[in-house]
Amino acid sequence: MSQNSPTGKPRKQIHLAAHFPGVNNTTVWSDPRSGSHIEFDSFLRFAQAAERAKFDFLFLAEGLRLREQGGQIYDLDVVGRPDTFTILAALAAVTDRLGLAGTINSTFNEPYEVARQFASLDHLSGGRAAWNVVTSWDAFTGENFRRGGYLAQEDRYERAKLFMRTTWELFDSWRGEEIVADKETGVFLADATVGTFERHDAQFDIRGRFDVPRSPQGRPVIFQAGDSDEGREFAAATADAIFSRHATLEAGRPFYADVKARLTKYGRTPEQLLILPAATFVLGDTDAEAREYADVVRRQQVSGQTAIRFLEQLWNRDLSEYDPDGPLPDVDPVVGENAIARGRASVRMYRDPLQTAKEWRELATAKKLSIRELMIEVTGRQSFVGSPATVAAEIDDLVQRDASDGFILVPHITPDGLDDFADKVVPILQERGVFRTDYAGTTLRDHLGLAPLEVPLPAGRR
Repeated sequence: MSQNSPTGKPRKQIHLAAHFPGVNNTTVWSDPRSGSHIEFDSFLRFAQAAERAKFDFLFLAEGLRLREQGGQIYDLDVVGRPDTFTILAALAAVTDRLGLAGTINSTFNEPYEVARQFASLDHLSGGRAAWNVVTSWDAFTGENFRRGGYLAQEDRYERAKLFMRTTWELFDSWRGEEIVADKETGVFLADATVGTFERHDAQFDIRGRFDVPRSPQGRPVIFQAGDSDEGREFAAATADAIFSRHATLEAGRPFYADVKARLTKYGRTPEQLLILPAATFVLGDTDAEAREYADVVRRQQVSGQTAIRFLEQLWNRDLSEYDPDGPLPDVDPVVGENAIARGRASVRMYRDPLQTAKEWRELATAKKLSIRELMIEVTGRQSFVGSPATVAAEIDDLVQRDASDGFILVPHITPDGLDDFADKVVPILQERGVFRTDYAGTTLRDHLGLAPLEVPLPAGRR
């Protein structure tokens, strides 16, 4: 194996993580191997597989309200999810090295409570906590919270920036050298200012004392998942890694180059921000077998009912009378605020419903596709399909060609869907010399190759 990548640079080490599927239709529920998304045993087995494979971290998404469609709870995929911090804290007790990453919203939470929870998780896990910072986009979700309401996109990111700045001040308000241990009286504070904070801005008017000492990482590793220009800029300024949706060479390389180029203005280097797209996979003993199985999986993921619900999200109208095995509706989508589907971020992706409908009709006509066949075609394909050797080579190639720094894998079977990847693909990546054979450090920052955080002490405290 060449020591250099296709770009001529030394070969990069690949980062791998595991995403426990959240509110989604990724999971194939009809498969008898599919288990609970509520019982702790599912999270435990999933985490154990990821740690056995020496993955960097396990990732949990977050759903703050049950999704609805047509005024009813959307029950064609996962309906709910236990609290993120509760799951991650429980996993901290049964794992040793695996990073623990959770999505926590900055729109409806408060800096003090989030900082306190993440600092506690970082202590409990020995420095393995990570925070995926997201903003909420709709008043529907906000109805579950006291503040509620809708924030325009620019306001969401402004609040997120101030939220991050405030939590960092809380994390940094404790410094190890300011705590003195006395053998007779126990631990006491050597400086009365330890943990104090005060912030007054457009979003927060708070002051007090932070009650969690500085954690092993100082702050959790910061992830960000926005793809807009504001999101990319926010990530370049504050994040350690981006949870991206650009898992192909064609989409990944431009995204990678764009975000990495933004780092300079913030005094950062390309190594200080990792790009980690979500990726699905289907393995087989041969490439042909994997392709056949991938077709089966896609049909299992997009049932006739699911296809109609997907179509309704674009058409913004009730299409329950249509046959999923029949042609597309001859009526146009209803343009305006989406009233049929509530709580689905995917609805936002259709910025021009009429144009999208036109493109879908043209595709369906050209390929003679029914509604269900079209939905299978347009709602995504597995990122990696093939034998273990083929999948390992494709992952390595994408990383070496700067389309990503690694991948966050989303299996279609939970909780045991990682096992084949862990046992068959990871060893090949290790043989290629691009993935670790064991953890070199104890913290998530160690796994990701991120430098330890340095927090300067006040003047005179050396």
